[in-house]
Amino acid sequence: MRSPWLSFSVVNCSTSPTEQAGRERIMVLSQMDAGKALTAAAAKGNTSEVQRILEESRVHPDTLNEFGRTALQVMMMGNSKIASLLLEKGADPNVQDKHGIAPVHDAARTGFLDTLQVLVEYGASVNIPDQSGALPIHIAIREGHRDVVEFLAPQSDLKHTNISGQTAIDVARCVPDMIDLLFTDIHS
Repeated sequence: MRSPWLSFSVVNCSTSPTEQAGRERIMVLSQMDAGKALTAAAAKGNTSEVQRILEESRVHPDTLNEFGRTALQVMMMGNSKIASLLLEKGADPNVQDKHGIAPVHDAARTGFLDTLQVLVEYGASVNIPDQSGALPIHIAIREGHRDVVEFLAPQSDLKHTNISGQTAIDVARCVPDMIDLLFTDIHS
C-alpha cells in the first residue's frame, strides 16, 4: 500500500499568452488602485497610510492617480514628513503637472518653508518655471511669504523673467517689504 503523503502529481504550471496578459492587466489595475490610494492618503496628510501603501503595495511614489497627478503633487503641503517619505522612496521632486506647476511652486504659494526645504534637499530645482514662466520665488513674493523668499533668494535666478517680462525684483516692487529683502540679498 502506498502512503498518501508520498504521492504527488506533476502539474503543468505554464500559462498561455492570454492568461499571462490577464495577469499583467490585473497587476496594472492593482498598481492604478494603489496609486489612487497613495495620492488620496498623501492629500489627506495621512503619513502612516502613505508609508503602509508604499511598503505593502510596492507602488512607485510617482504612480499617477486618475487625474494624472502624483502623491507628491497632491500631498498636504504642510506635511514635510510625507514629502520626505515619498522622496526617500524615489519620487521625482521636479515633477510638473500640465500647467508646469511643480511641488516647489505649491510650497512657495502656500508658504510651507519646511516642505520647500525638504523638496530642495532632495533635488528640487528652485529655478523651474511654471507655464507662466514664474519661478517659485516669483510666487512666494506675490503671496507675501517672507521666510520662503529669504530661503529662495540666494538660490534663485533673480534675473529670470516670467512671460510678462517681470523679474523677481519687478514682482517685489508691488509688495513693499519684499523689495528690501531682495536688495539685501543681492548686496550681501
